[in-house]
Amino acid sequence: MAGQLGNERVTVQSLDVVRVDAERNLLLVKGAVPGATGSDLIVKQL
Repeated sequence: MAGQLGNERVTVQSLDVVRVDAERNLLLVKGAVPGATGSDLIVKQL
């Protein structure tokens, strides 16, 4: 039976921040980040 796939909130912990490029507004993260290309990402410090 077919249904909607996706639209779930996923939490990934213990990723390393490699570099912050304030000039180009980029945050470079080492590791796999879920979601499609161009989707929003929320970064929190726990």
